[in-house]
Amino acid sequence: MGTDLHDDRLTRLRATLTEDFAAQTARLTELTADTGDPGEAHTRSALIAATRQSLGQIGDALRRMADGGYGRCQRCAGPIPVERLEVLPHATFCVPCQQKHG
Repeated sequence: MGTDLHDDRLTRLRATLTEDFAAQTARLTELTADTGDPGEAHTRSALIAATRQSLGQIGDALRRMADGGYGRCQRCAGPIPVERLEVLPHATFCVPCQQKHG
């Protein structure tokens, strides 16, 4: 992996991401069920988009875990601190690069 992530922390982070993925998938299923209320269509559409984005971020993080790139900044290739990953498990940038990026 090339970072200072220990196996137990990585295992916990993988479990967190997997649980989040399952929860977001269930949420997407609920949101896409037709409630028949046209007044909620705009709000539901925004929630669906946000949930899909979250699923994409979580899925990308799980893929990075599988290919060994997890915990590395996608801009500078430096390590992302474990503390940041524990707060935001799907983080793709270290804090300095995130500040520049976004």
